[in-house]
Amino acid sequence: MLQGPYGSLDRDRPLIRLRFTSFAVGTVLLPLTGLVACLFISLMYHFEDATYTHCQVSNYLPSISSAISRMPERYIWRGCIGLHSAPRYLVTITYFNFYHSRFARRLPELLLSVLALLCSLAENTGLLLLTYVSSTETYNIHKNGFTVFIASSLLHMLFTCILWRVISSYHVNPEERTSYRWKVRLFLFNSCCCGAAYYFFRRHNHYCEQGSSGLLGVWSDLL
Repeated sequence: MLQGPYGSLDRDRPLIRLRFTSFAVGTVLLPLTGLVACLFISLMYHFEDATYTHCQVSNYLPSISSAISRMPERYIWRGCIGLHSAPRYLVTITYFNFYHSRFARRLPELLLSVLALLCSLAENTGLLLLTYVSSTETYNIHKNGFTVFIASSLLHMLFTCILWRVISSYHVNPEERTSYRWKVRLFLFNSCCCGAAYYFFRRHNHYCEQGSSGLLGVWSDLL
């Protein structure tokens, strides 16, 4: 703690400086790191239990829900998601303040900003719910958390693309135009992945194919 009289320059000087890019990259890497660690531990130590299915066929890989529901995997995953989610709430509020400053006098876009805020909060809350309530504990709560996470994620990305399309249409900042293009690409990629995940989920539950059910289960949980 800095010592000094109130209002002095030394007392108001920041103690730590952190680039937003580094902060964002570190936040994004937390779930990926936790996922890789959980899958590795499940394959090495809990392979038979993690790849078990209701139709009892041989599998190559566990589903993500299965990989994060055992010990110590569940604690690794919960720790990573807990550290990941707190900054996401802050970023959500930051984005809303950004939209509010841009669309203070444009009611349709301002209402869309509120919807984007609510969807982002629901997305993060759904992620926490499916993380801290595993499929082996209370399946229905885990499933509902997963559904909220997927639906709100897609809606949030859709609203974000619409808002950034408006921003890029009357601002000539190259960085904002580039950001808009990448958001559209990621939204389309995410939508395709959700369609594939739904297909694999349905196939995984209706067809017990030798050696493929685990792979289909992984795809059904990827998003």
